[in-house]
Amino acid sequence: MTGYVFLLVASVAVASVSQLLLKVSADRPHRGFWREYGNPWTLGAYGLLFCSTLLTVAAFRGLAFKNAPVIESLGYLFVLILSRVFFREKITRRKLAGNLLIVAGVLIFYI
Repeated sequence: MTGYVFLLVASVAVASVSQLLLKVSADRPHRGFWREYGNPWTLGAYGLLFCSTLLTVAAFRGLAFKNAPVIESLGYLFVLILSRVFFREKITRRKLAGNLLIVAGVLIFYI
């Protein structure tokens, strides 16, 4: 079971990195539709999102569906931390409170 939990956590981490790549692409100017959606950042992000989906499917082979929301909520924390590390975004009290409310809500629902 721990291997399946690891697969789901890895899936969430990969999806979080995918979101960061999409932000990098969105912050850059593009000269047309095809260059906007066909650039390496966007294609890489979509590729990682596909890999994340495959990891999630593999994880659900050994996990009950009721366990997934708890682990999936880690994605919000991963994005918050990765945005701080790579984009130097400030972690404000409001962002932190929002993330903690999301995780607390999922945990309460799970219990």
